[in-house]
Amino acid sequence: MAFKNLSLVVAFCALGLVSCQNEPEGVVKKEDIASETLDKIYEMGFGTADIKKVEEGYLVEGDIVITNSELNAPHDPKFLRIGETEQYRTTNLVSTGSGRTIRVGISTSLPTSYVAALDEAIARYNAEGLLIKFQRVSSSPNITLTKAPTGSSYLASAGFPSGGNPYNSVKVNSDYIGTNPVRSYLASILAHEMGHCIGFRHTDYKDRSFSCGGAYTNEGASTVGAIHIPGTPTTADATSWMLACIGTGQSRPFNANDRTALRYLY
Repeated sequence: MAFKNLSLVVAFCALGLVSCQNEPEGVVKKEDIASETLDKIYEMGFGTADIKKVEEGYLVEGDIVITNSELNAPHDPKFLRIGETEQYRTTNLVSTGSGRTIRVGISTSLPTSYVAALDEAIARYNAEGLLIKFQRVSSSPNITLTKAPTGSSYLASAGFPSGGNPYNSVKVNSDYIGTNPVRSYLASILAHEMGHCIGFRHTDYKDRSFSCGGAYTNEGASTVGAIHIPGTPTTADATSWMLACIGTGQSRPFNANDRTALRYLY
């Protein structure tokens, strides 16, 4: 089974997503990004090996957007990392009070078949009895799903909460995923990006080679937080919905450890 990063498509040349000779339009190479910026991103706890400049700021870990305002904001230098494969959250979470419904909209720039996949992703969360709920809406969304720019080299991207609110955008590369993908596969991708929007980091953030293959990746210290969620395992979790990479066509609903993590936070 070929595995894909949830935002970075790994085998560009073999898959034909982009030319082996030319970068897609709008992509800024790592060597063109200022060293001071790379240092800031590393200090925030993100690897810089596959960093990309995007409209909102910088794309790291394949599918996480770090905005320019986040990059330049003061950061709490405290962080916690235990092991390498447990569920992790950021220091920023969504404020729920006694309960909160997050409104999710989907742009007409995406195929109509994506609506059913979004509904499935929402249903996965709402079946868990959490303080946080999701609802698909046609107006005034808290999170909007839109088509990724043409030529994007990622499957989907999102960011982390701020000010007690979820990150407000998920961009989906429908050009690559196609107009009629396996619904449960797309629902897994969307549920993953929604997980980032409410504060979850990759389960294998400390070593993305676990789910993506390739070399061991140590993402360094963290200022946005990589906080272990109590009750999640200290060994590899091969089916977590927040692993960095997913097999093509694979469905990845919440496993028991994911449910522990969700219920602990929300």
